[in-house]
Amino acid sequence: MAKRLIWTEFAQSQKKEIFDYWNNRNGSKTYSRKLNRLFDEAAEMLTTQPYIGRPTQFENIRIKKVKTFHLIYKVTDEAIQILIIWNTRRNPDDLAKLMEDVV
Repeated sequence: MAKRLIWTEFAQSQKKEIFDYWNNRNGSKTYSRKLNRLFDEAAEMLTTQPYIGRPTQFENIRIKKVKTFHLIYKVTDEAIQILIIWNTRRNPDDLAKLMEDVV
């Protein structure tokens, strides 16, 4: 049975920042639309296959890779919560700090 999908406000704001960056950099929304589609497809897949992501040190928190990004999500009995969208080209130490704040 498919779980409900929830994008946290933080993850939504990160998506907006990512799309704004690529829109400005490329002068078009084409790449942002492609990324949005990839994020949405990966998130939808998690609703039926929640454990395909790589486990983390945090309980019920997993990571799904999408191009150069990680969707960091929490699995609960009722839903999949997308917590963070992380660009893997950033400093991993920043992610560790962010994970402790969000989780």
